[in-house]
Amino acid sequence: MSAQLRAAGALGPVARRVTLRAIRPYHSQLPTGGLQRTEHASRALRRSMRFPANSYHNAVIVRNASFIRFLPKLALKFARIPALFGTMMIGGVAWIQYQAIQVSNSAQEVFGNVKNTVTTTASGLWGSAVDIAEQTKRGWDNTKEEFDLPEWLGNLFKSEGGPEGGNNNGSGPGGPEPPKKARMGAAAVGASAAAYGYDDAAEEDDRTPEEISKDDQMMYMTKMMIEIRNLLQKVGQSSTVSLPSIVVIGSQSSGKSSVLEAIVGHEFLPKGNNMITRRPIELTLVNDPKVSADYGEFPDLGLHRITDFSLIQKNLTELNQSVPERECVSDDPIRLTIHSPRVPDLSLIDLPGYIQVAGENQPRELKRKISELCDKYIRGPNIILAISAADVDLANSTALQASRRVDPRGERTIGVITKMDLVDPEKGAAILSDKQYPLRLGYVGVISRAPQQTGLFKRDTGALVRQISKNEKSYFSTHPEFGPDSGVNIGTVTLRKKLMHVLEQQMSSKLQDTTAAIQRELEETSYQFKVQYNEEPMTAEAYLAASLDDFKHAFKRFASSFGRPQMQQLLKEALDQRVLDQLAAKYWNKPIEDLSPAPFEPENIADLPKADPNSQFWHMQLDTATSALTRLGVGRLAATVVANAIQANVDKLVNKSTFAKHPSARQVINEAAATVLADRSYTTSDGIEFSLKPYKYEVDIQPQEWSQGRDHVAGVLKMELDHCQRAMGNLENSVGGKRKLKEVMNFVDKARKGEIVVEGETRNGAGGFSAALLQKGREAVFLRDRADIINMRIMAVKSRQCKSLENKYYCPEVFLDAVATKLTQTSVLFLNVEMLNDFYARFPREVEFKLGEQMLGGGLERFASEDPRIRRHLDLIRRKELLELVLSKIEGLRRFNRADDDVDSAHNYHGHGHRAYNGNLGKKSSSSSGSSSSRGRFGF
Repeated sequence: MSAQLRAAGALGPVARRVTLRAIRPYHSQLPTGGLQRTEHASRALRRSMRFPANSYHNAVIVRNASFIRFLPKLALKFARIPALFGTMMIGGVAWIQYQAIQVSNSAQEVFGNVKNTVTTTASGLWGSAVDIAEQTKRGWDNTKEEFDLPEWLGNLFKSEGGPEGGNNNGSGPGGPEPPKKARMGAAAVGASAAAYGYDDAAEEDDRTPEEISKDDQMMYMTKMMIEIRNLLQKVGQSSTVSLPSIVVIGSQSSGKSSVLEAIVGHEFLPKGNNMITRRPIELTLVNDPKVSADYGEFPDLGLHRITDFSLIQKNLTELNQSVPERECVSDDPIRLTIHSPRVPDLSLIDLPGYIQVAGENQPRELKRKISELCDKYIRGPNIILAISAADVDLANSTALQASRRVDPRGERTIGVITKMDLVDPEKGAAILSDKQYPLRLGYVGVISRAPQQTGLFKRDTGALVRQISKNEKSYFSTHPEFGPDSGVNIGTVTLRKKLMHVLEQQMSSKLQDTTAAIQRELEETSYQFKVQYNEEPMTAEAYLAASLDDFKHAFKRFASSFGRPQMQQLLKEALDQRVLDQLAAKYWNKPIEDLSPAPFEPENIADLPKADPNSQFWHMQLDTATSALTRLGVGRLAATVVANAIQANVDKLVNKSTFAKHPSARQVINEAAATVLADRSYTTSDGIEFSLKPYKYEVDIQPQEWSQGRDHVAGVLKMELDHCQRAMGNLENSVGGKRKLKEVMNFVDKARKGEIVVEGETRNGAGGFSAALLQKGREAVFLRDRADIINMRIMAVKSRQCKSLENKYYCPEVFLDAVATKLTQTSVLFLNVEMLNDFYARFPREVEFKLGEQMLGGGLERFASEDPRIRRHLDLIRRKELLELVLSKIEGLRRFNRADDDVDSAHNYHGHGHRAYNGNLGKKSSSSSGSSSSRGRFGF
């Protein structure tokens, strides 16, 4: 039961009871003041009605009020009125105060904004004025250095130096400064401090300003000579035209990798228990003060600006592991260049470490291969960096033994003693004292092992050098055997200095001989260039442009020779084959499938010339063949035939052009042709079908078209007859001669006539002939019958019966040929406009665009190098240009050397008496030694 029904049932009797008790409302019956009685009556009424708790009712219930309970509430309400008014007054006052505060804050904010604006503007103007003044001062300083000032103006500026600068007697610290030596372009003053490692090391730079200036000049010269060496490597000549590098050799576990990483400042070399270094690593360090983050490059692999040295380590590991295990080592170098403001300009070669005994999984000749590879690199003029561990006797040092074989006097060998903290200080100092196994370039003791890293984060740039330097200082400073007066060279910083100075001096000493060799090479190259190529200039761009021009001219000639007549001939030949297909399907004999008797044919092609003119069979055969010919999809056939012909002609043009020697360019040209043709293929075929739509219902042939078709179809039938005769000849040769084939054909003819009953062919054949031979016999009978029919139809076409258009049902070949001609002529009109003209206009531009895309990213050089003749020409020109560039850089070094000598003379003239600097050992000496002081830094 619903709630409405339940409520209706509950209210029924109540309503009746209320009607019996009272007609008018209860409060209208009660006299005034009878509140208690009213309350009593109301309670009695509720008891009598007995409403459920959740029942719905609309009875009026009036709550009685008592004066005794009402008076306190009334008093309380009257008491709330003053409180209400007081609250309203307090709120109003608070609101007024709030508005006042807001106004005050707004005024303060406006004042503060105005103040800040004024202050900012004044500060900006003042800062701009200061910047302009500083820039002006720097510009004046630079201008003052670049230009010579008059003597009176120079004295004026010198007098502004204060008490120290006022002494103009030419001696002492107050004397005039010598001319600037550091006019070397890219070399920044003080760059050697970062290259030596003073910025990251725990040592302090105790060099004098003169030594710093010399070191900066030395860095600049070394950088230029390394650039010259890299250029000479590109020339690809023998060692007679080369500059030295530093070759690092040592036995396995001697600390060779740790020394290199300490020089570079990063852990980047492959590590492992087995032999990891299997290929030489040609490491070029480039000091670049402008670099914000160190990075490495693999120029041969095209990998540039790798800032994550763990990736460099991974690449080196993979490149070394690419060497097959049966070879173990390879002389194919890995070229790596590292750019950093914290590395010196050095050229290092890391080689596989020497071993004493080959491992179980290593070839026995491994020791010999490593020794031969190292001997190849440690030959002169390279500098040998022989790494030996301090805890191994130098008499057993494999690195020193190898260096003695090629450098018995020790003139270009630097000994590096690692793990100095593993031996007693006295023994370590004795090793470095250079007495037992002397080397002219001396020994350097290092502790290049990096401390074990703890934590989850990588070391910051420079942290490796800093920690190694800190460890070295903490060890060497606690032992007096390595003190300043000990006369030994210790520390990674000292090793960096020595490497830079030795490399610079060795390069300088070899530069004169290298210059003479380069001049001879340049003369020979220039002579070959004149004799072989008559000094004809050639670039990859010019070669590509000439090749493209030749191809365009050839394509233009093709475009002038390929037009509507050629397309009509191609399409007519394709439709001729479709006409023959319709004749074979509707009129000619069918292939022989088995040896069963031939079925009876009431209408035979042989009876056609004498058939009834109103024969429905022959009328239907011609109408069906005509409809099939017009509805076979001539539009798609025409577009496909012409597109294939154009594509084939483009391929012929490429084969006759210089692009035939370039497979990638040839593919690009063919793809360009296919792209242009495909863009117009669908539109062209659709347009042709639309233009041929009337012919699908009725074809109107004119007498002239009939005559032309009669002449043409005779030739088509004769060509088909020739194909049948050639196929018959091939069958005769395949079965062993005409006689054998004739025997099989006679058996097939008898079986088809019913003279011989063949129960069924088996795999073994029938009638004494194999199944394969019977198959060839059936083909021969078919070809013979087909040739007979074609001969008969050729005679019929040439007869007087086929001379008139009215006899088209007697001459279906002529009518179908005339229909094919009309289809061809209509299609060619559309092909010429929609496909051919569009292709001639778009194809050259498409070829240029696609070839341009392919030549990006080094593709142009690869394209030119694919032609051997052009590659030799370009290589000779590039070699000549590189040799000329090397000579120009050497000439720049000569000019710098002369300017340096002039500055030294002027400096000595002013009587400063600075101590000369022996760059070889990185120490101060009383005078510079060697012939370089008399012949210049480069021995010129």
